[in-house]
Amino acid sequence: MAQLDKAVKINKTKKLHDLAERLRQPERDIRISIPVQMDNGAIKIFEGYRVQYNNALGPYKGGIRYHPLTEINEVKALAFWMTLKCAVAGIPMGGGKGGITVEPKDLSKGELERLSRGWVRALSDVLSPHKDVPAPDVNTTPEIMAWMADEYAKISGDNTEASFTGKPTDQGGSEGRNTSTAQGGFYGFEAFRKELNLPEKCTVVIQGFGNVGSHAASIWHKAGHKVIAVSDSRGGIYDENGLNIEKLLEHKKKTGALANFPDSKKITNQELLALKCDLLIPSAFENEINKENADKIKAKVILELANGPTSPEADEILFKRGIPVLPDIWANSGGVIVSYFEWDQNLKRGHWTEEEIFKKLKLMIEDSAKQILEKSKESNTSLRMGAFILALERIQEKLK
Repeated sequence: MAQLDKAVKINKTKKLHDLAERLRQPERDIRISIPVQMDNGAIKIFEGYRVQYNNALGPYKGGIRYHPLTEINEVKALAFWMTLKCAVAGIPMGGGKGGITVEPKDLSKGELERLSRGWVRALSDVLSPHKDVPAPDVNTTPEIMAWMADEYAKISGDNTEASFTGKPTDQGGSEGRNTSTAQGGFYGFEAFRKELNLPEKCTVVIQGFGNVGSHAASIWHKAGHKVIAVSDSRGGIYDENGLNIEKLLEHKKKTGALANFPDSKKITNQELLALKCDLLIPSAFENEINKENADKIKAKVILELANGPTSPEADEILFKRGIPVLPDIWANSGGVIVSYFEWDQNLKRGHWTEEEIFKKLKLMIEDSAKQILEKSKESNTSLRMGAFILALERIQEKLK
C-alpha cells in the first residue's frame, strides 16, 4: 500500500487515484473450513483461504501456500502483489492468492492429498479456467496441483486441464516452469544491462540458494558472468575469482550445505549484501535490504528475484544513492508468465517446447522493460515506480 500511494502521488492523475482507492481492498476474500480424516481416523479441521483481488485483465491468477503462519492478511497482500505482477507482465490475467494454515511436514501423503482435494471442493464454485486459476506457491508442488486439477475435473466435468497451473509436464504442465523465474530475471537483466552501464561480463552476488537462486547462479555462470558469492539461510561463501557453480551445485546436493566448499571464504548474509559487485540478486526473503543496511550496499545494480526483498525505506535510500533496483513485480514475473503459457496451452490443447516458451518469455520481458524505463524517465522516478505506474495504467485501461 505504501508503494501504491507513492506511485499515485508521482502520477497525479485522478483516474489512477480512483483506481488506487478501488485496489485498497480485494473484490472478494474467502475463508473456508476443510474437514480432513486423518490416518488415525480422527477428523481435523483446517482453515483455508482464497483472495480474488482484481480481475479487470482476466481470470484471477495466483499460488496456494501451505504454511503454519499463513493467514488471511498475508494472502490478501500477496493477491494484491499478483494483480500488479500480472499487469506489469502484460498477461491477460488478474490477481489472486490462496492458502491453508498447516505445517505440511506433519501430514502423511494421504492426509496431504485429502486436504488438497478438500480445498478444491470447498472453493469449486469460484474456480474455473475462466474465473480463477491457482498455481503452486510455498510448500505446494506439481503433484499437489495434479490432485487439485483432478478433483476440480471430477466436480465440474471440465477436462481442459486449464483449471490449475504448475502441474507435472505429463499432466498438462508446461516445459520451462522450473527455471522460469530465474530465466525471466536474466532476460530482464539483459534488457537493462547497457542502459544501466553494466559491463558485458559482470561480477554477481546472489542471496538465497533455493530453486530460484541456484538456477540464477547457473544461468549467469553459463552466460560467462562471474558469480563471486552465494548464500542460503545458514550463511554464505565468497571467492573473488568466481565460484565454480557446477561443482558448487554438486557439493550442495552431496552435503546439504554451502559451507566448506573448496577455495571459498565463509561470510554472513549481511556481509554478502555489502560486497562490492556489479549485480546483487536478492532471491531469499522479504525486507532483507532495509533502512539498517541500505547505506552499506556497494552493488551497482540490484535485481529482485525474491518478493519484497527491499523495504520502502531502503528503496528511498538506494534511489538517492543512484543504485537502480530492477523491481520484483517485473523482475521475477517469469514464473507467472510461464504459468499463463501453461493455461494458454491447456485451453488450446497444445504443448510448446522449452525453446518456444523461453522465446515468448524473452519477448514479453523485453517489451515490459522498455515501457517501465519510459514511465520512470517520464516521471523522473525509480524503475519500481515506473513498473507500478505501468501496471496501474494497464488495469485502468481495461476499466474504461
